Amino acid sequence: MAATMIQGERRRQRPINWRAVLRSTLITLMMLLFAFLFLLPFFNMVFTSLKTTAQMMQPGAPVWPAMPGVFEYNGKELELYRVPMPDGSVQDLAIVQKGRQQSTFIDPDNPEAGEIEWSGSWRALERPWQWHPAWSNYREAWEKIDFPILFRNTLGIALIGLLGTVVSSTLVAYGFARFRFPGRSLLFTILISTIFLPAAVTIVPTYAFFVTIGWVGSWLPLTVPHFFSNAYNVFLMRQYMMTIPREIDEAAMMDGANPFRILTAVILPQCVSVMLAVALFHLVFAWNDYFGPLIYLSTRFDLQPIAVALPRFNNLYGSNPPLIQAASLMAMALPVLIFFFAQRVFIQGVVVTGVEK
Repeated sequence: MAATMIQGERRRQRPINWRAVLRSTLITLMMLLFAFLFLLPFFNMVFTSLKTTAQMMQPGAPVWPAMPGVFEYNGKELELYRVPMPDGSVQDLAIVQKGRQQSTFIDPDNPEAGEIEWSGSWRALERPWQWHPAWSNYREAWEKIDFPILFRNTLGIALIGLLGTVVSSTLVAYGFARFRFPGRSLLFTILISTIFLPAAVTIVPTYAFFVTIGWVGSWLPLTVPHFFSNAYNVFLMRQYMMTIPREIDEAAMMDGANPFRILTAVILPQCVSVMLAVALFHLVFAWNDYFGPLIYLSTRFDLQPIAVALPRFNNLYGSNPPLIQAASLMAMALPVLIFFFAQRVFIQGVVVTGVEK
């Protein structure tokens, strides 16, 4: 008890390292500044989606969603203006009658005080802005772009391809990580070398092949190839599986487990994070894929995903930026939410860490 009291007394007497505190504060402020600058385009996108077209065209309008101030008086909406008063102050007044040299105002805070005559040009006065988000932009974009159908198409293509990617990459990675067979290194090198093959080289022969077998105009060219694994995903999962000690496999084999049982009962429970990372990679890829659906679904508007329909929507409503930004935010909402809630497990899979031996 006495020793604990002595240690507590020493902690209280220890001087504060103000240099370390200042350094930590500066680093924190710098990181906050970088985060703010990084998210600034996103904030601008959100604010734009909540504006009205009239605000976008109004000179001197604020960057945040707003509308010119109004005041309801005797059943009419009167415009508010910043009026300079004789005492040098500026007051927000509602204009009742506009004139060339003299206009009539009332005080919104005290309309019973009567009308106020002001000499000057009301056109030179500034208008106060009131916070007024236009949530109707989202409802209008939802209806005009037919978002439920596009969301269904995009989610269907993404989930089918995600299933094929995770299953095929897991099986191929398991084979390269745990089995020894002739030519394993050569086959793995050939597989990895496909990463360096430009996608533009395979467009024409791949399209010709799918035309020949009659798959163009359906989801098959966008989903079936993912059931044959991907070099990047196989490499990521193989490296993760190789960090898992082989002694665990040998212990399972001594208990009578076959290779498939070892995969499902031993390997996969420890590969949840890397499997989630591969799933998120594919989900983001499928959600943003534009060129593939544009080629194979150009004649099937009812099967097209968001990535193809959104540029067409932009061309139709290019004069309405708030509507375009609202549709874009709705399109990116699901991937952002999934990454936000799964980021911890996702980062663990990317770092490629395994159990300790």
